[in-house]
Amino acid sequence: MTARVFIDGAHGTTGLEIRERLGERRDIALIVLDEAERRDPAARERALKGADFAILCLPDDAAREAVALTGDAPVRFIDASTAHRTDPAWVYGFPEFAAGQRAAIASARYVSNPGCYSTGFLALVAPLVAAGVLDAATPFTVNAVSGYSGGGKAMIAEFEGGGEDTAFRAYAMGLQHKHVPEMQERAGLSRAPLFAPAVVRTYRGMVVEVPLVDSPPVTVLHEALDSFYRDAALVSVVHGDQADIVRIEENAGSDRMTLRVFGNDDRRQARLVATLDNLGKGASGAAVQSLNIMAGLEETAGLRL
Repeated sequence: MTARVFIDGAHGTTGLEIRERLGERRDIALIVLDEAERRDPAARERALKGADFAILCLPDDAAREAVALTGDAPVRFIDASTAHRTDPAWVYGFPEFAAGQRAAIASARYVSNPGCYSTGFLALVAPLVAAGVLDAATPFTVNAVSGYSGGGKAMIAEFEGGGEDTAFRAYAMGLQHKHVPEMQERAGLSRAPLFAPAVVRTYRGMVVEVPLVDSPPVTVLHEALDSFYRDAALVSVVHGDQADIVRIEENAGSDRMTLRVFGNDDRRQARLVATLDNLGKGASGAAVQSLNIMAGLEETAGLRL
């Protein structure tokens, strides 16, 4: 069976990358609207209702509107916005996140794509909290940097239009960021992590780091993560060497994620580090992975490995 897919918001950064991953596939039939049709509410409604799967690459309110617009039509949704990431009626679209998550995605009508920063944080922390290796009451700090494509077309134009020569820009200085509720709830934490994001002058790529004080031994951390992700096709766990250098470009352009554990047992300190592509495993690649699972297709089909 060929799955009919409509990308609502296909001309944004995330939508374009999803379309690239799906465009040449014979098991997917894309429903595409021309420019005039995209501005026609009736045409958009027909496209949504005529799809087996709708991938929403929209602002939060527009994503909610798209779901409501379909009424009783049997379309299944993958929402790449923030709108439903902590909604209990939506399945969290992170197949490696927990035991049974892949099966839940496969049978779901509503799937919410994780945030890019949240993907790195949760991949590192959630399995360790669930296993009791880390305490859910730990005051976690998350230090993270992303390529500027994570800011969408406006930030891309800012960095590439000659008006921005900044190499590193920290933001969310008021300690409010849309990914924080998702990080806390999905990891089962009793307190919100302190999240310190930044954007750097590279198009794509992401490094997410969680430093630990009074840490368990490095081998305990590594073995717990390695065991949890042993069968994951897109997540690799590496035992970090003190001489290692972590580069934001490591998984840029791919849909993979690499997790590392660095530490000093004498000081009881550790650094958990995830590298991923903010547009890959952090956005478009994650949506396609969930689509494949929902449609009963090869999980890594169309992904950049």
